[in-house]
Amino acid sequence: MGQSIVVLNSAQAASDLLDKRSAIYSDRVNAPMVNDRALLDWSDFGGMLPYNDAWRRQRRIMTNWLNPRSVIQFNGLQQDEARLLLGRLLHLSGTPGLFEKVKHQFSFTTGSTMLRLIYGYRPKEDQDSIYVNALQASINLFQSTMINFLVNAFPILARVPDWVPGTGWKRTARKWREQKNEAVNAPYEWTKQQIAKGNFEHSILSSLLQEDESSSELSIADQEKELKQLCYTLFVGEDFVQHLRPECYKYVTYGQNQTGGTDTLATAFLSFVAAMVTNPETQKKAQNEIDSVIGYATRLPTLADSSQLPYIRQLTLEVMRWLPTAPTGGPPHACSQDDIYRGYNIQNGTMVMGNVWAMSRDEVLYKDPERFDPERFADPDVVPPPGFGWGRRKCPGTHFAEASLFLVISSMLTTFALCCKVDKNGKEITPKIEGDYNQLALTIKPFEFEIRPRSEEHRQLILDNIPKD
Repeated sequence: MGQSIVVLNSAQAASDLLDKRSAIYSDRVNAPMVNDRALLDWSDFGGMLPYNDAWRRQRRIMTNWLNPRSVIQFNGLQQDEARLLLGRLLHLSGTPGLFEKVKHQFSFTTGSTMLRLIYGYRPKEDQDSIYVNALQASINLFQSTMINFLVNAFPILARVPDWVPGTGWKRTARKWREQKNEAVNAPYEWTKQQIAKGNFEHSILSSLLQEDESSSELSIADQEKELKQLCYTLFVGEDFVQHLRPECYKYVTYGQNQTGGTDTLATAFLSFVAAMVTNPETQKKAQNEIDSVIGYATRLPTLADSSQLPYIRQLTLEVMRWLPTAPTGGPPHACSQDDIYRGYNIQNGTMVMGNVWAMSRDEVLYKDPERFDPERFADPDVVPPPGFGWGRRKCPGTHFAEASLFLVISSMLTTFALCCKVDKNGKEITPKIEGDYNQLALTIKPFEFEIRPRSEEHRQLILDNIPKD
């Protein structure tokens, strides 16, 4: 296909190019199925924008709202969503088909959290139309980057008349374009209506809509168009393959085997469950730390407790290293000018990927890398895994994501026991944790486990802390 690709297998190489030379390694590779106006017409989606002024404007707004100081205002929202999740998990305890049900609840929790953060919109259940449309559009987007759509390899195909046999993919593109417009417009218009009524929840969009934009260099219409795309980009994730919903994992995307969706978190939560079920001594140590700090079944953890729970942070870092959610580093960067690195000539337009899987298995950085060992991060010289990308394309929501990871993981450890299933003789059946490592986003294959409250007091603690509408 004529596309040059460079894969960076070490943390040093990724830092040298994607961080230190980010001025020329922050572009994106073109996917005509997404960008062509006659097809999906989504060239203004932030995750696909080239490194240009529009991307910089969107990034500036994201950074203003998601930096460590600003994101604190949404901690209560994250806490509520974590506690709502506990209530839903409690109802799943003891039911069959637990893996798929728990995966679904993790996905809904992350989607609901993002809709509230961005639009102030609270989906009541997982069939909510705004939630479903937003999710479907993201799935369509990731499918549109697939090499299966030959137009991504041969852009001239976009000009082939619709009546030519074999162009059904163009009808698919038009259908997806309509779904995209609905997903982008509906929550935006809902928030505008709520503001007009004076009945709205504080969110990024509600605040931006009330700001004075008279100094903007864009027209009112262009401002609104860009703001709609900014909001949907936040929902999906600017570094979108890093932020996958489990529903999206079956798709293969342009340029390599990879997938896409909205959130590293849903995948990381599944990895956390896998780690706890197969490492009960680690789970017990984490629960002992929580009990010693906040008490046994006395209250649920808050973000204010995080500094007193170092083992929980170490455990979270190890989850992200042990089963990295984006093993090949998320959507590829592209080099915007010719460069030379370690004697290699890297041409303008080259696709550049960071091999996070290889970095997480680097024995120089991580001793015995296949073993799940949170205590490795007690050593300040051990570097955290690169779970949120690099350089100017690094996920702007890192601090928000880390807060959600802490709240969900610490809350689940406080209240639940994650256990192996037992056979008819009462013997534990330790599951084999397997993933599809040929995909850019890790897919964990279903495994059996049990989730139950640690005690009757913990069951009541969950029920007493479910947020009321």
